[in-house]
Amino acid sequence: MDIVGSLAPFIAALVVLLIVIAYAIRILREYERGVIFTLGRFTGVKGPGLILLVPYVQQMVRVDLRTRVLDVPSQDVISHDNVSVRVSAVIYFRVIDAEKSTIQVEDFMAATSQLAQTTLRSVLGKHDLDEMLAERDRLNDDIQKILDVQTDAWGIKVATVEIKHVDINESMIRAIARQAEAERERRAKVINAEGEQQAAAKLLEAAEILARQPQAMQLRYLSTLNVIAAEKSSTIIFPFPMELANILAAKTGGSSQ
Repeated sequence: MDIVGSLAPFIAALVVLLIVIAYAIRILREYERGVIFTLGRFTGVKGPGLILLVPYVQQMVRVDLRTRVLDVPSQDVISHDNVSVRVSAVIYFRVIDAEKSTIQVEDFMAATSQLAQTTLRSVLGKHDLDEMLAERDRLNDDIQKILDVQTDAWGIKVATVEIKHVDINESMIRAIARQAEAERERRAKVINAEGEQQAAAKLLEAAEILARQPQAMQLRYLSTLNVIAAEKSSTIIFPFPMELANILAAKTGGSSQ
């Protein structure tokens, strides 16, 4: 009993020493940094690797530097042409300054989420529905640049912003379908008119060529008969020259006088 009683102070001191060592030693992974505060004042950023702290004098806040994914909830947006839509997006960002992300903002995740929601509504509200549907890359870049500038004071770098969904009500979907159908009909009519114009130009060119050599008309007539004969048709069409018709009409008119 005397031996145990004599070793008790040493055992207690050893336990206290182990607790102090356990509190003083910190190990940070490669993607982590430690923001050190000494008596409440910022004294530096350390890591990765082994970190030694003065117990009860220094405290450390771990900061993850990996890229984070933030899912922006669906937002009700009124477009520039007064169309109500619901838009959702996703943001990829990371901490580049552990000191600012710890000191300048209380919760950078919540702050970035709220800022992303307001920025999404503000930017998309300046554009028409057609731009939201057809020019997403440009809108993504605009939102990313605005967020990157505003979060720079928090030590955050916004890498990418992607608009995921643009939800439209059923009535607007039907209106867009009618618009697309009308646009396709317009294109079909324009293409048909352009074809008629090109065909008329080619016919005029052919008529000018045949007018230079009237004998060519006879060759064209024989070629047409050859095509008709190849089709094994029992009907043969003989063209009636307009010059002969004019001559007969003149004679008929002269004899009647």
